[in-house]
Order: sequence, then structure tokens, then C-alpha cells
Amino acid sequence: MMNTAFLLFLIIVAGTLVITYYAAKKTKTASEFYTAGGGLTGWQNGLAIAGDYMSAASFLGIAGMVALFGFDGFFYSIGFLVAYLVVLYLVAEPLRNLGKYTMADMIAARFDNKKVRGVAALNSITISIFYMIAQLVGAGALIKLLLGLEYSTSVLIVGALMTVYVVFGGMTATSWVQIIKCVLLMAGTFIISLIVFAKFDFNLLHMFDAMATATPLKEAFLNPGNKFTNGLDTISLNLALVLGTAGLPHILIRFFTVKDAPTARKSVVVATWVIGVFYVMTIFLGFGAAAFVGKDVIVQANAAGNMAAPLLAKALGGDFLFAFVSAVAFATILAVVAGLVLSAASAFAHDFYSHILRKGKATEKEQVRSAKLASIGVAIISIILALFAQKLNVAFLVSLAFAVAASANLPVLVFTVFWRRFNTAGAVTGMLVGLISSLILVLVSPNVWDPVAGKAILVGDPLISLTNPGIISIPIGFVGAIAGTLLSSKRNDEKYDEILVKANTGMQEVV
Repeated sequence: MMNTAFLLFLIIVAGTLVITYYAAKKTKTASEFYTAGGGLTGWQNGLAIAGDYMSAASFLGIAGMVALFGFDGFFYSIGFLVAYLVVLYLVAEPLRNLGKYTMADMIAARFDNKKVRGVAALNSITISIFYMIAQLVGAGALIKLLLGLEYSTSVLIVGALMTVYVVFGGMTATSWVQIIKCVLLMAGTFIISLIVFAKFDFNLLHMFDAMATATPLKEAFLNPGNKFTNGLDTISLNLALVLGTAGLPHILIRFFTVKDAPTARKSVVVATWVIGVFYVMTIFLGFGAAAFVGKDVIVQANAAGNMAAPLLAKALGGDFLFAFVSAVAFATILAVVAGLVLSAASAFAHDFYSHILRKGKATEKEQVRSAKLASIGVAIISIILALFAQKLNVAFLVSLAFAVAASANLPVLVFTVFWRRFNTAGAVTGMLVGLISSLILVLVSPNVWDPVAGKAILVGDPLISLTNPGIISIPIGFVGAIAGTLLSSKRNDEKYDEILVKANTGMQEVV
């Protein structure tokens, strides 16, 4: 099995490196590096968005959550899917019509201010690193299980590969890696789901009846409350998941890879259908792992349950299916981390270096070089942080990144387009307040502190009981943006009518 797994890993790595090699030939300008020259079609970008979104949290984390906690694990699937309605109706078209390369471009279309652009770049980098930690944790656990390598070694391997994709291939390589990964992941998930469904005689009622007695939780497995015993915590999680996608930098930059807003909208529709089908199948992954692998084996392989899906593949299809699914999960992680590195590097190079340090005078060559150097820096920081987060569930880590994104970015994106009174002070205040409040709440939460040694990063009593800060930090982000606006006497509504027309039509205001 080890030889089969290693061979499949090599095939995937070799394939992605070939893509990077050819993409590097087409990646010379800043536009090609940041957005693949805006040349992707709607279905290509839709598959790439789905590939970017269906991360280690989705494939590894959610399957583990459902297997260990039943219904509560499915909250993640619901939240991740519904989030795309917010993206479709509030963000996709305005972002594409107003922006060029990054989220900060959209805000700067109305507020041409260095502080606004700088804080937006800071948010993008912070959220991207937060999200990337989850992917690297999943990669470390996966390779350790499959190839027997140490967790730290596994993280270093993935970190090195993701840096190569971005530095040499830019958005073109990243997009095609994501598209191929999306197809592989859907195929692998479908195969496993079909086998699981066959075990229950292709009968949903039979499957649910069987799960009522298949786990130590018995009938409670099918009811909420096994993990999220605090109602506010459950609401907080779902708020973060539903609203957070609209503020994730690596998802937002995907709308600049197409030629216009209608194509961006089509991308979201394609992505939503693909993602919807995938998240329905996570039920079969979780139920199958609980029934045919068992809680003890899952926890023994990884305490957070991250290896439930690969272990299910082994139980159902033997060593080859196990190796194939693990290799697909590895491709999943590679694709997502490449997108995250690119979004963080774009924020630094385009927003901070080019517009703030060089005052918009950086050449194309200088921008690309700074983006490549930023990619290396972001990768190093993420790897170091991931080494300390080995015991945390990857779906859970991602939900925290969603909370930060919803708190720090979403209020400003919404008010930029829909509030005439909104001004520069409100934009800066909203982003900083949302970012700082969500990070502080995470740092004093049970994710970081636990009285029992080994259950969290630090030993001690948390200051709050909420495991996800969204229910507090998201309103704080909106209040910060509103308060900053109203407390400032400066008005920035001279461009509002133009921005409103352009955001919704892509055309300049007609006078």
C-alpha cells in the first residue's frame, strides 16, 4: 500500500508541477500573475472557485465532525453552502465591476486613501494565514497517516510545493490546479458515497435507522447538541460560516479572473451547484466513517477526526482506494493553499508595496517580484504557526477564519456600495475593529485555553465560553464601521452615485 500511495502522490505532484511549468511561460505581467489575465470562462472559474472552497476542512474536517458528533458536524456543510447566496447577491458583481486585482481595489474605487488600502491588505494577509494553518494541519495529519512521515516534515513538504506553484505559475497555475483538484475530489467523494449508500441498500430511511444504533451516541447521533451544547455558540458558528465567505480574500480574487460581471455571476452559479452536490455527499462520508470505521479507530488516527474520510476509503475499498482518496485530499490541500498564498501575496505586492510604498509607480516587473517574495514570506509564517496547531480539527480552524473575514471585511464591502454616508474613517475603523475584536476573542476562547493539558494550545481557563466569536465580533465590525463614519465630520459621498451605477452595471454613471 505504501508504494501505491507514494506513486499516486508522485503523480499528483508531477502533474501539478507540469501545469506550473506551462503556466510560468504565460505569467509575465502583473495582470497574468494576479488574475490569469482575466481570461477564464464562467465554468472554468466556477470549478476553480469550488476547488478553492472545498478545502481540507470540507473533505477531511467535516467528514470527521459528522462521524464523531453526528448532526452537529453537518452544521458546517449547511453554513458553507448557504454562504454562496450572500456572495451571489451582494458581492460577486460589485467586486468585479469596481476592482482590478484585490478586494482593496474595490474599496479604493470609492476611497482613494492609503490607510484604507493598507488596512484592507493587512486583513487579507491575516485571514489568508489563518485559513492556511487549517490546510497545513490537514496535510500534516494526512501524510503522517499515509506515508509515515513526521507531522513537521509533512507540513514543510506542502509548504514548499505551494510556494513553487505561486512563485512560478501565479494565478494561471493556481486556477488549473484547483480545477483538476475539484474534478478529482468530486469523483473520489462520489465513489465513496455510492459504496456507502449501497451498504444501506440505496435506502435513505434504512441508512438513518441504522445510524441510530451504529455509534456510541445511539439516537443522539441524529440530533443536535453532541458538540455544540451552547445555543449561542451554534448560532455564532453559522453566522460566521454564512457571512464569512463573502469576506475571504482567496475567494474574492477569483472574480477578477474573468472578463466581466455576468461571467463572475455565472462562476458563482456553477460553483454553488458543484459545492451543493459535494456537501450533500459529506453526509455519506460522515455516516459511513461512523458505521464502518468506528469512533475509536478514527480518534486513534487523529484526535480531531481529520482522517475519517481516508480511513473510510480503506475500510470500503482497501489499500488502493485509501491511497487514491488520500492523494486526492493531498491535491485538495495543495490547490487551496496555493490560492491562499496568492491572495496574501497579491495584497502585499499590489496594495501595500505598489500603492503605498511606491505610490503607484512600481513597474510590472517590480510588482511581480515583490509578490513572489511575499509568497515565500507568507508560506514561512503559515508553516511555523501550523506546527503549533496539530491537535485542532481543520473544519473548526477554518470556521474561525470565516469569523475573522465576516467581522473585518464584509461590513466595509457592503457599506462601500450601499451606504452614501459611509466614509474613509468608517472604512478604516470597521476593518480594524472587526479584525482586532475577532482575533482577541479567539485568543481568550476555549480554542486556545483549556484546563486539561493537551486539549488546546495553552493550559488554563478561557475568558469566554464561545468557541466561535462570530456572534460578537461580526456585529462589532458593523458597529465599528458605523461609529467611525458618524463620529467623523468628513464626507466621502462625492463618488457614491458613480460607484452605485458602476457596481451594479459595470458602466460609468451616465449624466
